[in-house]
Amino acid sequence: MSTIIGIDLGTSTTEAAVIREGKPVMIVNLDNEVIIPSAVGIDDRGNWVVGERARAQFLLSPENTAIEVKRKIGTGEKIMLGKQSYTPVALSAKLLEYVKTYVSESLDEEITRAVISVPAYFDDIQRQETVKAGMTAGLQVERIINEPTAAALSYGLEHMEEESHILVYDLGGGTFDVTLLEMFDGVLEVKASGGDNKLGGRDFDEKLMEWLAGRFMEKHGVELRKNPYAMVKLKEEAERCKKALSTQDSYHVLVPMIVEKGGQPLALDELVTRKQFEEMTQELIERTHQPIDIVLADSGILPAEIDRIILVGGSTRMPLVAEDIKNYLNMDPSKAVNPDYAVAQGAAIQAGIIQGSIRQEESLVMTDVNPYTLGIRARDAMTDDRMSVVIPRNVTIPTTRSHIYYTSGDYQTMANIEVYQGESAIASSNHFLGDFVVHGIPAKKAGKEKINVQFSYNVNGMLEVRASILSTGAEASIEINMMDEKKDERIDVSGWKDSSLAKQFRTAIRRAERVLKNTEVQADHFLETALEERLYFLKKALVTEDLDAAEEAEEELIDMLDMLND
Repeated sequence: MSTIIGIDLGTSTTEAAVIREGKPVMIVNLDNEVIIPSAVGIDDRGNWVVGERARAQFLLSPENTAIEVKRKIGTGEKIMLGKQSYTPVALSAKLLEYVKTYVSESLDEEITRAVISVPAYFDDIQRQETVKAGMTAGLQVERIINEPTAAALSYGLEHMEEESHILVYDLGGGTFDVTLLEMFDGVLEVKASGGDNKLGGRDFDEKLMEWLAGRFMEKHGVELRKNPYAMVKLKEEAERCKKALSTQDSYHVLVPMIVEKGGQPLALDELVTRKQFEEMTQELIERTHQPIDIVLADSGILPAEIDRIILVGGSTRMPLVAEDIKNYLNMDPSKAVNPDYAVAQGAAIQAGIIQGSIRQEESLVMTDVNPYTLGIRARDAMTDDRMSVVIPRNVTIPTTRSHIYYTSGDYQTMANIEVYQGESAIASSNHFLGDFVVHGIPAKKAGKEKINVQFSYNVNGMLEVRASILSTGAEASIEINMMDEKKDERIDVSGWKDSSLAKQFRTAIRRAERVLKNTEVQADHFLETALEERLYFLKKALVTEDLDAAEEAEEELIDMLDMLND
C-alpha cells in the first residue's frame, strides 16, 4: 500500500511528516530543512520558485512573489504575480507540489496520498479549496484534519492512558484556533472548536510595522507605507524583531538604506523593547479571549476542569501568549509538544491510522465536531431569509438531525431546499452549500403540508440532506462532500442561442426571463434566486449540448413557472 504523509499547510511555514515504526517523523526538504516558508513566486526567467528561494526573492521582487496565501483561501480573491493573476488554490498547489517532490525524493517512492491540516474554524469553501489545491498538486487527499485536533493527536499518542480535558491553543502565522478535547481510555473526543481566521503572527508583525513606519515619519517626514520595496524590508525586520523579543528584553532595528530622500539614503534605526511590543499588540492577544469563552461554553467545561493547555503554532513562542493564558485561565500552559511540528506529526498519525501503519491497539480513537452551524433558508413572519438551524455548531460527528417544516404558500407543489453553513441568523449571509427541489407536494393551503428535512453528517465530511413529504412519502436529497471541490463550476452561458438545441428550449427560457423582470418576483429573493438557478442550469445544458440535462432542467423550470402562475 502506498505511503500516506501528513502535511501542515501553514500561512507562514509548511511541514511534512510520515509514520516510521509507529511514530511520526518529520521529513527534511531539498534545502535539508524541516520547515519551509509558505512562499511561491516566479523568477526573472519565468520559472516557479518555492519555499526558501521564494522567500529570499520576496525581498528583491515582491511583485513576483506571494506569501501568506492561506489567508486568501476561500475568499475568491486573485493574487498578482507580475502581470498574471493566480487563484490561492493554484499557488497553494505549487507549494504542495514542492512538498510532494521533496518527500518523494526523501522516502524514495512516489508519494500520491496525503492528510492535510486546516484551521478548525475553516468553513466548507476553505476546506474544499484546500482539497482542490492538493488534487491539483497530484495528491489524493485522504482526509482533512483540524490543526488543533492534529496537535492533540501528536500529544495523545504518547499519553494513551491519560484521562484529561485538554485545551489546544493554536496561534499560527495567519489563523487562531482553540479546541477543547477530552481524553479517556484511548479515545480523543473533540468537545468544541472555535477561532479567528483573521488573527495570527502576521497581525503582530503589522502592528510593529505600523509603529516603526510612524516613528520613521516623525523623524524624516517620509511615508514608508507608500513604498512597496521599503515595506518588504520593514516586514522582514519586524519579523526578526518579534522573534528576538521572545528571548530578549530589547532589539535594535537597523535597516541602513531603507529609502532615499533628496538623493540621500535614510536608515531605519530604532530600539524596540519587549514592553513596547507587548503594549502595541495587547489588543490582539485579547482577541483570543472570546473564542476561548465560546469553546468553554459550548463544551460545558469550566476553566477549573481543564487539565492541560497545549500551545501550538510558532506565534505561541511570544512570552505574552503564555502570560496571558496564565492570567486568563489561571493555569500555566504545557510545553508537551513542539509548537512547530505538532500539527504535521498529528496529520501523519491520522495518515498512519488510515493506512494501518499504526496498529489499532496503539492508536487513538478520535471523534470530531462540525465547527459551523448547518441549516436551511426558511420563511417566517418577518423574513424569507431566516437561517433555520438543523445541526448546531460543535455537535459531535457523525450525527443525524431533522426538523419539520410547513408549506409557506397556498397550493404550492414544490419546495426549493437551500443548504447553508454559518452563524448568521440571515441565511444568505452564510455560505451557500447547495440546493435541491422537492416535487409532488399536494396542493393545499399554506401550512397544511409538512416536510421533514434531515441532515446526516459523517466523519469523512459528507453531508447528506434529505427532504420528504410526510403525507405522501415522496422525497429528494443532495449529497455535499465537505472534502470535495465544488462540482458545479460556473461557466459562461451567454452563448446558449448558438446551441443546436436552442430552438427546442427557447420558449421556456424566454418565459423565465420575462418572469424574472416582474417586480414582485424581484422583491422575493427566495423565488428570484431559485428561478435564476433553474434558468442557469438549462442554459448550461444547452451550451454543453447535453439533451438529457436540458430536458430535466426544462421540466424543473416549467414546474417553478407554473407554480408562480397559480
